[in-house]
Amino acid sequence: MFCQGINEFGPFFDHVLGYWRASQEKSSKILFLQYEDLKEDINSHLKKLAMFLGVPFTEEEEKQGVVEEIAKICSFENMKDLEVNKKGAQTFGYPQETFSGKTKTFVIPREAFFRKAKTGDWSNYLTPSMVERLEKLIQEKLDNSGLTFKLFSKTSKDNEGCMSIGFNL
Repeated sequence: MFCQGINEFGPFFDHVLGYWRASQEKSSKILFLQYEDLKEDINSHLKKLAMFLGVPFTEEEEKQGVVEEIAKICSFENMKDLEVNKKGAQTFGYPQETFSGKTKTFVIPREAFFRKAKTGDWSNYLTPSMVERLEKLIQEKLDNSGLTFKLFSKTSKDNEGCMSIGFNL
């Protein structure tokens, strides 16, 4: 269903490309960050975010390790261990009755939103043919968009499981 664009919040690629294009047109209004880049260098991206928000870190704050402390507080390990993320559940869907008299909701435990925080781990949950299909779909959907990112998967052939996909305008 995902590959056909069927998603509760609309087609995924339309969503991503909409924000990507808007970030290119209105870079002072929309900051487009990518998970893989954050994992690679969180501190420089925290500084970039602070600048974007108009509250850059002072030289003194940087010397005192404020950037590093924020990175630690916002780390996957810390967020995963927060009590609010260990208990409870998130309800998705539409609570109103459908024609069949059933509601279209499903509940996901909050802890399910935290797996390993490893780039490319998504490919461990799919078969190799599903990964290949998704990689081809990504290339097809994002072609000529200018969006460039790294795909980490168990089937990627370059850079120890990393396949960089670049799309030109």
